[in-house]
Amino acid sequence: QLLIGYENGTIVFWDLRSKRADLRAYYDEAIHSVAWHHEGKQFMCSHSDGSLTLWNLKSPNRPFQTTIPHGKVQRDGKKPEPCKPILKVEYKTCKNSEPFVIFSGGLSYDKPCRRPSLTIMHGKAITVLEMDHPIVDFLTLCETPYPNEFQEPYAVVVLLEKDLIVVDLTQSNFPIFENPYPIDIHESPVTCTEYFADCPPDLIPVLYAVGAKHKKQGYSNKEWPINGGAWNLGAQTYPEIIITGHADGSVKFWDASAITLQMLYKMKTSKVFEKQKVGEGKATSEIVEEDPFAVQMMYWCPESRIFCVAGVSAYVIVYRFSKHEVNTEIASLEVRLQCEVEDIITPEPETNPPFTDASSQLPSLKSLSGSTNTVACEGTMKDSIPCLSVKARPVRMPPGYQADLIIQLVWVDGEPPQQITSLAVNSAYGLVAFGNCNGLAVVDFMQKTVLLSMGTLDLYGSSDPYQRQPRSPRKSRQFGADNFCMRGLSNFYPDLTKRIRTSYQSLTELNDSAVSLELERCKSPTSVKGSRKLSLPTDLKTDLENRENSFSRSRSSSVSSIDRDSKEAITALYFMESFARKNDSAVSSCLWVGTGLGMVIILSLNLPASDDLRQSDPVMVSPSGTILTLKGAVLTFACLDCMGTLTHRPYEVWRDPHSADDGDKTRKRKLVMHSPSSSQDMGDHQFAVICSEKQAKVFSLPSQTCLYVHNITETSFLLRADVVTLCNSVCLACFCANGHIMTLSLPSLRPLLDINYLPVTDMRIARTFCFTNEGQALYLSSPTEIQRLTYSQEMCDNLQDMLGDLFTPVETPEAQNRGFLKGLFGGSGQAFDREELFGEATAGKASRSLAQHIPGSGGIEGVRGAAGGVIGDLTRARIALDERGQKLGELDERTASMMASAEAFSKHAHEVMLKYKDKKWYQF
Repeated sequence: QLLIGYENGTIVFWDLRSKRADLRAYYDEAIHSVAWHHEGKQFMCSHSDGSLTLWNLKSPNRPFQTTIPHGKVQRDGKKPEPCKPILKVEYKTCKNSEPFVIFSGGLSYDKPCRRPSLTIMHGKAITVLEMDHPIVDFLTLCETPYPNEFQEPYAVVVLLEKDLIVVDLTQSNFPIFENPYPIDIHESPVTCTEYFADCPPDLIPVLYAVGAKHKKQGYSNKEWPINGGAWNLGAQTYPEIIITGHADGSVKFWDASAITLQMLYKMKTSKVFEKQKVGEGKATSEIVEEDPFAVQMMYWCPESRIFCVAGVSAYVIVYRFSKHEVNTEIASLEVRLQCEVEDIITPEPETNPPFTDASSQLPSLKSLSGSTNTVACEGTMKDSIPCLSVKARPVRMPPGYQADLIIQLVWVDGEPPQQITSLAVNSAYGLVAFGNCNGLAVVDFMQKTVLLSMGTLDLYGSSDPYQRQPRSPRKSRQFGADNFCMRGLSNFYPDLTKRIRTSYQSLTELNDSAVSLELERCKSPTSVKGSRKLSLPTDLKTDLENRENSFSRSRSSSVSSIDRDSKEAITALYFMESFARKNDSAVSSCLWVGTGLGMVIILSLNLPASDDLRQSDPVMVSPSGTILTLKGAVLTFACLDCMGTLTHRPYEVWRDPHSADDGDKTRKRKLVMHSPSSSQDMGDHQFAVICSEKQAKVFSLPSQTCLYVHNITETSFLLRADVVTLCNSVCLACFCANGHIMTLSLPSLRPLLDINYLPVTDMRIARTFCFTNEGQALYLSSPTEIQRLTYSQEMCDNLQDMLGDLFTPVETPEAQNRGFLKGLFGGSGQAFDREELFGEATAGKASRSLAQHIPGSGGIEGVRGAAGGVIGDLTRARIALDERGQKLGELDERTASMMASAEAFSKHAHEVMLKYKDKKWYQF
């Protein structure tokens, strides 16, 4: 029988054999779901008033039991108060205990703020499990797939809107199973990503071991009950790690080896700051940030395990990895990095953006003072105050990544610090560099000192290619809420600040800001190493035209065009061993700086000669005077030796900073310097690869001769460019705003690949797209999905071997035999397959349990002939059996005779033996 419940309270029983309604029943409330009893004699219904009714098929006129599980019992014996509708119910039986009744909904109306819940009734015990998200559906897992047996449920799978959990029914407290699959990647909106392939193999076990200590307790001690499918790892053996930064300040490390995705470790960058008090010092015109801890960009050195995070509130945190828990104070620095903003004197009335003058900013090492991340239009002008407050008390840091230094940009004369647009760290040098649209800062995180804090214009010195004219004196003024200020992620979406929570919706919902394209790019945390703000395909052409016009104006000799581009952002940074000047005979430590106007500035780093003096002697940073030019904003750097092999950046081998086993000798730093001078076969020159959003160039060092140049695009611009290794060689991988993925050979810059892969219509793609080694890349295709892609032919050939099998082949269990008489006269229901009921193969055929008339052929004569033939066959078979019986009888008689003869022979032999037993040989 088929049981159907309707919203009007009608219950219809369909007889699947006759395909008609067998009987009907009625109830006062709407029916949301029904559940059969295992013997098919009882069923349960859930209703809109929060009640459960139990019915019997023998008397379906009314339910024999009605309960409201969460209804309040009235004292005067009246019916309990109605509750919320029970949307779904399942009734599962057990052989040795009471049945399980599991349903969703049905809570009382007097608690409107309660979260969605799942109720489990086992006998008289009622357990309510509250969920973090609305329940979509649930399914009970049982020991047997047959509904006519005792189900013996052992788990409940609950599908939520943003999660999937499995509840263990075998334990009285109903714990949940630990989910081995990443369902919560969008727990907080993803703001940036990094992808590392072929990283050191010991990283994944170490991160997993540390992350396992931070996991929640109280999970079920049993294994994950869903075990369908099979993994196929294929021939890929190198480890892969994905790092995601989120809007709430959290950072997650994922194991992405082969086709798996497993979260290894999670850290929260907001733990080093004081909690924000919304009501503290609140004024009428204040603007409170919504996501002040959002991660803007990340930098990770897998070999030294140094990790650096740049936040949206203009701060940089340097982390070191340790296996030991510590309780210590956090060192912090404040950097004053702000250019003067003046009124531009120009004959063009429509040109009103601010510009910078050539004034150097000195570092400030002032103590932190409490502040809230707000901007006030009235009151005292803010100066030398960071946007966030670092905890002044000792902080407990669990094993894993521990904050070593916090660097914050401060307010200057009422102007908020601009957000960071580039970040680089080198563990061998012990330096971290970051820049924004105002200038560059270099910090020694070993000595906890600021080495350089300078405006972009001052980095040129006397080698400034643009003859910037002097400006009128800057008037003292106070910025209001309408000026550019630090407003967290809501600053980039001025039309609606709450859209960051729903995550970074596509640009169809975003309005263009009134600021210039160059300044908007400097401010945006969603830019990927200098990428511009994207717009819809219809607006993309206009945006590109504006960029081309801005680019042509920046190269113009007119004073007004230079004024428009006076905000020159630092878009790329790179530490490496290279030739800083033309006349250098040996490589030295350098910092390559790329700007938004396509300029490359090389800074010389003078480090102490010995490692023993590294903690005491100062590090000197000075411009080398070398300036290289490209078309468009600089995106990335790389260094090749004379043989065209990628030269890795120097790094420090990881050592635990808090290990008690390390003595004075073992605590000495071990540096790995990948410099060409370390081998005589490397030659005395190297190649510098520089890629901007328009073109790529390869320079020969130290002569600084441009050997190769390739104009990548003229009508669009690059969003991401990386130098990666592929098949034991090196290439330049580029992702263009028009959706093209291109690869160029190095150092010759010959085009290898140009495919129109994905048009960029969403800011999320531009913000999260990144390349890695072995011909792979990834981006967020939606707020909840990571899309991986490959442009390697070798991986494409092995892709089918890497994909898993969704279903595991098993033998189909045989259905239970059902006798003819039981099917003909039995009253219980029978399970039918849909194909058996409605399929073409069985269309028009009667059930196997019904008697059928089989017509014969030939009429009466045919029947007589067939009967005579059957009788003859039976007679011949009976005669053959009689003959066989006679032969078997004769065989038995012969066998008995042989046995008697054998016994007689044995008897005579025994008598002969006794007769001659005692006689001697001579008596015979």
